[in-house]
Amino acid sequence: MTNDPLSRARTGAARATALAFVVLLLCGLTLAVAYANKARCAGGPVDEYGRSEVFDIRKDRDVCYSDIQFLWQGREIDNHVFPYVDGAITDDGVLIGGAVEYPVLSGLLMWVGAIGVDNDADFLWHSALLLAPFALLTAWLLARVAGPAALLWATGPPLVFYAFHNWELPVVCTAVAAVAVLALPSRLSVRTRGIIAAVLLALGFCLKIYPGIFVLPLAFYVLTEGAPRGTRRWRELDVAGAAQTLLAAMATVAAVNLPFVLAGVEGWRASVTFQRLRQADITTNSIWYWGHQAIFGRAAETTQTWHDFVAVASPLLMAAAFALALWLGTRRWTPAAPYPWVGVSAAMLAGFLLFHKVHSPQYTLWIIPFLVLLEVPWSMVAAYLVADAAVGIGVFRYFWTMGQGEDYDTLEGVVQFGVWLRSALLLALFFVFLRARMRGTRAPEPIGPPPRALRPVA
Repeated sequence: MTNDPLSRARTGAARATALAFVVLLLCGLTLAVAYANKARCAGGPVDEYGRSEVFDIRKDRDVCYSDIQFLWQGREIDNHVFPYVDGAITDDGVLIGGAVEYPVLSGLLMWVGAIGVDNDADFLWHSALLLAPFALLTAWLLARVAGPAALLWATGPPLVFYAFHNWELPVVCTAVAAVAVLALPSRLSVRTRGIIAAVLLALGFCLKIYPGIFVLPLAFYVLTEGAPRGTRRWRELDVAGAAQTLLAAMATVAAVNLPFVLAGVEGWRASVTFQRLRQADITTNSIWYWGHQAIFGRAAETTQTWHDFVAVASPLLMAAAFALALWLGTRRWTPAAPYPWVGVSAAMLAGFLLFHKVHSPQYTLWIIPFLVLLEVPWSMVAAYLVADAAVGIGVFRYFWTMGQGEDYDTLEGVVQFGVWLRSALLLALFFVFLRARMRGTRAPEPIGPPPRALRPVA
């Protein structure tokens, strides 16, 4: 075996590329299984609105429900109405006229997926074709950055459960791509790469909001030029680069949203209003609904007072979690380590998922890449997958059992187990993320001959 550093580097690069191709192939196979899973609810006879007749029969019983298929009706997707432009929201919170509850790029993807189709089965198929490349690109990038740990994304149960549950794959891809821009070797400056990453995160914000919160730790990383603490004086910090990073993100969000605002501000604003009005109910899988049950009893009704409390407490706690993560991140910026912007971003996401009033099962896809990128104990990863399965499978069987009028105590217990285990793990992960190293990072190998062993002086 050669000791030439250049040969070792070439060998390492070839192995990394081969691994990435293997991960990519396995991810493709997993996506095929994921589509087959959701397609059990589609196809066969359809009603006059293009809805598969088997959907309502199987969606909860067989755990093949997807928002993609469900939202074929109710958002004017089946009528091929361009989103937002003529939309609005009624006084009782119903979206009309092409308005959808997601940011504009997700709404645009929904519209594109419906082009040329007239039923929910074909809409699911076209949407899967549209979304799959984002999952594959995510797998490739994770493999290049984190190595074999990328198999968790490519072959894990969450991708089977949720790849085609909603429109999550593009937003996950933008977040991972932003990390990859800074993590993979490049001749570009930290400032330039930070600006590119900020644009990607801003595009993610225009898909599903959450990547936007990562811009703040990214800006601090650019400010410090990715260097350990003490290597530069305070006046040498890249203030201009950090400002440009923030401005790039804001400009991207403005550029993407402005056409929709000008074309139909009411339809654009309806998505924001819908999320603001949404309440923590049995469909949200959050600590707020099940916490109410634990505090006031299973039979207690969730009053408007409780909903008003959640509407204030939830954003305040999320903001506090963000601030704490940013502050603790500065404590991890030491003479031995750069500012851990990826770990801080992951902690902020954990705080978001823990305290938000809605925690849909597919949000697991948001956090899986951070479990890949950061050296989180595999025991915690396994526990998170167990909690996710308890919610992601249990909640639909729970709904079906209730609808059948059968005893649902056991399934309710399964769901609560999943919700509370997941919440405990998110709280623990908040701190674990901040201390975790990036996977795939190792101390650089010394170049040149090894030092001679020292011998004791006689």
